[in-house]
Amino acid sequence: MLRSVVDYATVIFDCDGVVLNSNRVKTNAFYQAALPYGEGAAQALVAYHVAHGGISRYQKFDYFLDHIVPSGTIGPSRDELLARFASSTRNGLLECDVAEGLTALRENTAHARWLIVSGGDQTELREVFTQRGLAHLFDGGIFGSPDTKDDILSREQTNGNIQQPALFLGDSQYDYQAANQAGLDFVFFSGWSEVKDWQTWCAKAAIPELPHLVALLMQPPGT
Repeated sequence: MLRSVVDYATVIFDCDGVVLNSNRVKTNAFYQAALPYGEGAAQALVAYHVAHGGISRYQKFDYFLDHIVPSGTIGPSRDELLARFASSTRNGLLECDVAEGLTALRENTAHARWLIVSGGDQTELREVFTQRGLAHLFDGGIFGSPDTKDDILSREQTNGNIQQPALFLGDSQYDYQAANQAGLDFVFFSGWSEVKDWQTWCAKAAIPELPHLVALLMQPPGT
């Protein structure tokens, strides 16, 4: 059974869809980056991206080039796709909504260490959070790709940065899998998530669900 959020020593946040309302920004950026390969290829990448939320852009573009783009097709390289993607996302990440209640939740969990563990690019995340005045909230660090969430969680547990009891707040199936693998409690946030039919998934796996972060201030997570 989940504890109240104030009882956790460490709180770990995914970024897109939890702290920032940026899932649509990323989805559109994948589409725009892939368009030089054609509408069909771009739509196929978007479908793969949505079905694999929380996985890094590096892995997604590798899959795109290896499995979606027909062999021999001329178009942007992996590095060029990554650059196109980053260019498309930058303004969106700086302008999208920040989760309501984030500062109040920080005050209510002042004793806890906060971390960002995201599929987003680590350098980009740190720059965006600094520019938006959010970096100081995450005293445990802001971490992202190219390292996977599994690798980040394992590393930060080994070095003592993540102390139990620990809670992971995410909006994707991969977030849930990574939390389970690391032995962390988990809450799924549905309000900005792109997971298809999340209601069935959460019910079947008995996953605690809330619409947005602010709900943690008002009620315990339900299943």
